[in-house]
Amino acid sequence: MRIDFVSDVVCPWCAIGLHSLEIALERLGPDFPVELHFQPFELDPGTPPEGKDLTEYLCSKYGLTPEQVDRNQEAIRQRGEAVGFTFRMDRRTRSYNTFDCHRLLHWAGLVDPDAQRRLQHLLFAAYFTEGENPGERAVLLRAAAEAGLDEAEAARVVDQGLYAEEVRERQRYYQEAGIQAVPGVVVNERHLISGGQPPDVFERALRQIAAAENA
Repeated sequence: MRIDFVSDVVCPWCAIGLHSLEIALERLGPDFPVELHFQPFELDPGTPPEGKDLTEYLCSKYGLTPEQVDRNQEAIRQRGEAVGFTFRMDRRTRSYNTFDCHRLLHWAGLVDPDAQRRLQHLLFAAYFTEGENPGERAVLLRAAAEAGLDEAEAARVVDQGLYAEEVRERQRYYQEAGIQAVPGVVVNERHLISGGQPPDVFERALRQIAAAENA
């Protein structure tokens, strides 16, 4: 089974969704082999390099008050805790541009899908747990090295703007396929599971898809 996890690094429901999906895959066990790939989706491609104040951005985008933002963030923190992911709301104060993250993730997927998965986890943690700018060069290169990727080659990807068109093409592909919000979990390039679902939902959906395709 092939799973394409369409997401953005600054999307909290994507971090929750990935951890939920991995819990579901662990429950399904080794008799349920899966190839997991990560695909790009920029929630706000116009974000400047220095980022935007997170509360102001969320209030403007969703028509919320700061108090509503705080309540939503606490609900997200609790959902993350339930699947083993730590959100540090006191550290995450800005939203950042993630295009360079997606370029590096694309390259990692070509080199080693397992390293791509580790890199995705590390970038989520850099932003949501540590409050760092995940698109910053030093953060990207550190994450690449920690994921087991060649740091010099990662620097070449970041510094030379490599894979920019490939990332744009993949984003267009998934948007034209009907994905307007993330995370989107695409199974065998035919079935879509939308949103940061609980592990039980992912497990049940994957079992149903596998049964239908093997019928």
